[in-house]
Amino acid sequence: MAQITKDTIIGDILDIAPQTAPVFMSIGMHCLGCPASRGETVEQACMVHGVDVNALLEAINKLVPAAQ
Repeated sequence: MAQITKDTIIGDILDIAPQTAPVFMSIGMHCLGCPASRGETVEQACMVHGVDVNALLEAINKLVPAAQ
């Protein structure tokens, strides 16, 4: 099982757990295919979109084990 942290790159998350895409879309990350968003860390995305990083991590980590 992978543990996603605030320093994990979004592109890496999407590669191992594409089912997390709707979670990112729900916080306003509508351009998941563009290089800028795929290269951001979870923490950077949360800062840009005004989202609580801990809440997002909780939602993502609930989905990641299903990909393993």
